[in-house]
Amino acid sequence: MQQRLIEVEVIGRKIILKMPKNDADINFIRSIQYARWNKEGFFWDVPHYPGNLERIKQYFGERISILKEHEQIEVKIIGKEHKIGKNEVLILKSRSGRLKLIFGFHAGLMKVIKTIPYYKWDSKNKWWTVPYSEQFLEEIKTKIKEFGMAMKFEEEEMISGVVPKISPLDIPNYRKCPEEYVHKLEERRYSEGTIKAYVPLFEEFINFFSNISLEELGEKEVMEFSRYLVTERKVSSSHQNQAINSIKFYFEKVRGGERKFYHVDRPIREKILPEVLSEEEVSAILKATKNLKHKAILMTIYSAGLRIGELTKLKIKDIDSKRMQIRVEQAKGKKDRYTILSQRTLEILRLYIKQEKPHEYLFEGQKSTKEFPVKYSTTSISAILNKALNNVGIKKNVTVHTLRHSFATHLLERGTDLRYIQSLLGHESPKTTQIYTHITTKGFDQIKSPLDGLDL
Repeated sequence: MQQRLIEVEVIGRKIILKMPKNDADINFIRSIQYARWNKEGFFWDVPHYPGNLERIKQYFGERISILKEHEQIEVKIIGKEHKIGKNEVLILKSRSGRLKLIFGFHAGLMKVIKTIPYYKWDSKNKWWTVPYSEQFLEEIKTKIKEFGMAMKFEEEEMISGVVPKISPLDIPNYRKCPEEYVHKLEERRYSEGTIKAYVPLFEEFINFFSNISLEELGEKEVMEFSRYLVTERKVSSSHQNQAINSIKFYFEKVRGGERKFYHVDRPIREKILPEVLSEEEVSAILKATKNLKHKAILMTIYSAGLRIGELTKLKIKDIDSKRMQIRVEQAKGKKDRYTILSQRTLEILRLYIKQEKPHEYLFEGQKSTKEFPVKYSTTSISAILNKALNNVGIKKNVTVHTLRHSFATHLLERGTDLRYIQSLLGHESPKTTQIYTHITTKGFDQIKSPLDGLDL
């Protein structure tokens, strides 16, 4: 049996390794410090540290079929694309008063950076940062010139009137979220989305008071931080509410304190009516979507009133064609529910499954296999909808969630009782579902303004 070959790609400060599943090879990769499996891209991500590429070449030898080493590093910072050549250094003076240094692997320059007090390696973004001073900047410039490298220098633009979020680059001893905080979230079975939201929010809070230990933080700091979010960070009311909830979770669940009300000005959530599409607009979007898989995705979301995360988690077994229902497992609030399965959606799904042959999830990514099924990405679904919107010329502020709002509104306009709509959407409170009574235009044509009855 012919052995499958290995693909190695070197991009700036990381090595991308694609290889077939093999226990011996996996153990070798795991022996390399900081190597990790990228489940979205379906490859191994290995830092391009000294000797790592040589180790990989030596181990796999002739099994390596493709070896690419890119001449340029491409990074995106504050929405701006930067391309750095193999022998170039980009120095960016950040708004927080630190210097970001981005370059390909260079042992000499790395050694220079490590002589500067409070230097930091950002493993997520793959760049170095040091405190800004004219002295440090001149020293770095001199060394770059000595190494025969080219340099680009830029400054981030300040956002008028808004203080940026505290980041690991802003303070030398940035505190990470305590492990017990994350473990308690997991223990209480908080959703993956809530954990991803709470952790950075709580980190911002504890680093706002970087000189105060966690044990000494209390109500006074919560009040001060809340005012800071509103007056300086100018965050939305929903962001402020979630930040306060993340802090309350620490005091009440991690510390085990009594549940209490912190006397801060918790904002009233802005009452904004959601955007909805007309039935004609939904029809136009679906007609403009020619790809069978893409059409099946949009039809399933709209016809069943699904959230985008619920759609990606759907498995083939969740489609019940006998009862004409879709089972939504562990949706928002950790609740299971059933929603309706449209006959026309079922027909499209049967064609799609016959053509694409998904393994486990109803909709799977390109890298999905029987052994490692991969869910379809939410960003790809958003791209599908945006393409359709552009094709039909709809200018409304539409997201994938708009299809869910439209589903509920159209049901209400067709006479479906609000209690049934509440059940289909999985709303805990009927008040949440009642918002659609403010959106529907049904009956407006029967209402006459009193002005029209005046004798003018």
